[in-house]
Amino acid sequence: MLKEFFLAFIVSIDIYLAAAACCNSGVKIPLSSALVIDMFSASVLFISIMLSGIISGFITSHTIHIIGTAVLITIGSLNIAKSILRSVIRHISEKDGISVKMGELSVFVKLCLDDSAVDMDSSKVLSIGEAAVLALAGSFDAAATGLSCGGKDISALGAAAAVFICGASALILGSLTGRKLSSLNRDFSWTGGLFLILFAVFSA
Repeated sequence: MLKEFFLAFIVSIDIYLAAAACCNSGVKIPLSSALVIDMFSASVLFISIMLSGIISGFITSHTIHIIGTAVLITIGSLNIAKSILRSVIRHISEKDGISVKMGELSVFVKLCLDDSAVDMDSSKVLSIGEAAVLALAGSFDAAATGLSCGGKDISALGAAAAVFICGASALILGSLTGRKLSSLNRDFSWTGGLFLILFAVFSA
């Protein structure tokens, strides 16, 4: 179960950061919305790992390992690049009072730049629908990660259960520590990318 929990830890980093961003912006996450996020993430990872097992039946394990490692490294690198972009935008917006407007951007692009943008109706309460959007936006990493697990001897059910547990913990911690994390004035979304790369290297 070590690989399953490490995979769950990686997926839960984004959940934690999203919860922390909501907390810092004063957006409350009700239990129902938290369950939507948690269950969606666990379900996506479960389905993607199952699909990776099916795909591995048609491709040699060596090829699966190479493709999986390449996919994880690519996703990790993109997450690090996204973190750098967020930091640059924050620096630009704070310099000389310049404002970076996102009004014309799509919801998914906004979420890439600011997780708290999911509160689309500015109600300061994350509705079930908004939670679903947030979960969907964050599910691409989980889906791609799960699909890359073919041939890595990872239990789909075990990984999903681990994500549910770690995701719930991440939501609670994010809600409790969001303001303190924000006070550091740093973007930490690169950590998820770094751990993905490490997972790709050491599980290859």
